Amino acid sequence: MHGDSRTIEQAAAAWLARRDGDRWNASDDAALARWLAADTAHRVAFLRLQAAWDESGRLQALGAGWEGHAPPARGHWQAPPANRREQMLQAMAQRPAMARPVRRRRATRFAAVAMVAGCALAAAWGWRSHAQVDAASYRSALGEVRTLPLADGSRAILASASGIDVRLSRNARDVDLTAGEAIFEVAKDKQRPFTVAADGYRAVAVGTRFSVRRDAADLRVVVTEGTVRLDAPPAGGIAQPSALLPAGSVALVRGGNLLVRSLPLAEAKQLLDWRDGLLAFRDAPLGEVAAEFNRYNARKLVVGDADAGALRIGGSFRWDNEEGFARLLEAGFPVRAEVGADRIVLHSR
Repeated sequence: MHGDSRTIEQAAAAWLARRDGDRWNASDDAALARWLAADTAHRVAFLRLQAAWDESGRLQALGAGWEGHAPPARGHWQAPPANRREQMLQAMAQRPAMARPVRRRRATRFAAVAMVAGCALAAAWGWRSHAQVDAASYRSALGEVRTLPLADGSRAILASASGIDVRLSRNARDVDLTAGEAIFEVAKDKQRPFTVAADGYRAVAVGTRFSVRRDAADLRVVVTEGTVRLDAPPAGGIAQPSALLPAGSVALVRGGNLLVRSLPLAEAKQLLDWRDGLLAFRDAPLGEVAAEFNRYNARKLVVGDADAGALRIGGSFRWDNEEGFARLLEAGFPVRAEVGADRIVLHSR
């Protein structure tokens, strides 16, 4: 049975910590091999931790502070395996090569703060006058995740290369998703439903947390808290029924057809891990994985042939480390990466 990414990564860390000890034997080797073969995500998580272990020295994988020039000998660490596992996971989360912060210029950050503050002041005046509409447009650059407090107390989180137009008034809260994807954390206000429009569809909430994403041909709504009503546009002048989406729902509109899936809440939340710099996949073809990376990076991942594109990938990866992902594929899959300045071509081998 598939586990979530955190559980899998903890298990991978435990295996690596055990293997570093002096009691490892042939039966342990066989047990590790069975665990790696059970799920692609197991192998990916283990390879990722092992790469950090090898690149940084075992010390940096287990915790910082070693003043020597060489990593300590195998078996040096005497802490209980559970503690060592947690130290390694924390160090992995902090390693610059695996978790580079999103690059933002200071001037842009100050300008964004100033613009949000100005919008908040204008909104406050509007509420007092009971007449003014607070209208604003927001955009995010390629590779940028942008968090925006809205004047009604809600919050919007824009994914890479995304945009929204916001209109807030005394009676309505209307948002148009013009590009990309955004998460909305909606302040409760039963008198003013919060509506997000995209491709003729309207996602309506009162107080909840959900995301809306639009691609060239698809629309996706993910609900992680509360309930969202999804209204479809009329067809041939005839009104279409609405769909109620409780927490854990994933609605996909493709070719005019609506498909709604119900996922465990933890899995639904993983679809929104991009806000924390991660992309989570569960048995996804490499072609789909590459397309997701390309939403966030100027240097594109290109699938070189059909065999490479059909490989199934599972696990969580930093979206700002496409080259590290390519090297991971080379280490654990029949893939050869051709690294260039503006693209990385993935070939089967």
